Amino acid sequence: GWFDSKKIMEGQLLSKSWFDSAWIPALNQHNVMEYFSQRSNPFYDRTCNNEVIRMQRADPEQLVNMTGTEYLLLHVQDPILYVIRKVHRQSPEKVTPLADYYILNGIVYQCPDIQSVVNSRLLSALHLVNSAFSEALSYSKYDPSKGYYWQFPEDKTEEDSPAVPKRPRPRAEEPSESQRRRVDVLLNDLMKKFQPKAFSGKDGGKPQIVGGEKPTKAPLEGGGVAVGAKRPGQSVADGKLPEAKRKRT
Repeated sequence: GWFDSKKIMEGQLLSKSWFDSAWIPALNQHNVMEYFSQRSNPFYDRTCNNEVIRMQRADPEQLVNMTGTEYLLLHVQDPILYVIRKVHRQSPEKVTPLADYYILNGIVYQCPDIQSVVNSRLLSALHLVNSAFSEALSYSKYDPSKGYYWQFPEDKTEEDSPAVPKRPRPRAEEPSESQRRRVDVLLNDLMKKFQPKAFSGKDGGKPQIVGGEKPTKAPLEGGGVAVGAKRPGQSVADGKLPEAKRKRT
């Protein structure tokens, strides 16, 4: 219960950092413990023996005779690096390390434990392996005639490459109602002026032109008449000659 929740809180602090810019220029080995014991520092436990000695303004050397949580300065490399260890003191000679913190250029970090380092490395390795398998699976292809085969990006031909999508053509504007009526009127006028010609099979099966103007007969040399011509003063309806005149010609 309490140990598990405390361990979870310490694990969450691995991704955090803390600093006080007002202290950084004057930071040294004599005031680094006071800098670390600031109330805004999330890594500092206010129930520790260091806080009790500080509130009582007692001698820090009395920490050795107390039991409980304690912070001590483990390593100094002025003015860049300071290492502080959190321990649980059971006697003047027996202490159990709980966590280590390092101050680098005035910024406080928590040192990860071996379990956290191994878990992080394993998760990173598994993520890379999973990504490699997913990418390899994307190169696996199947064809009914060839079966399973590998197709890598550099093996693709121009035919396999996706075609460039064509731009859609702009749609023409639809005609208005007045425009449609004008077109219909023009078509009707054209149909009346130029009627279509059809052929019938009357008169012994010979095709004759039905509709349009009938062909007239034109005069030939020697008094004859040719089909398709008109005499002076003769209408189209008068194109037919009496039977007797036809025999003369």
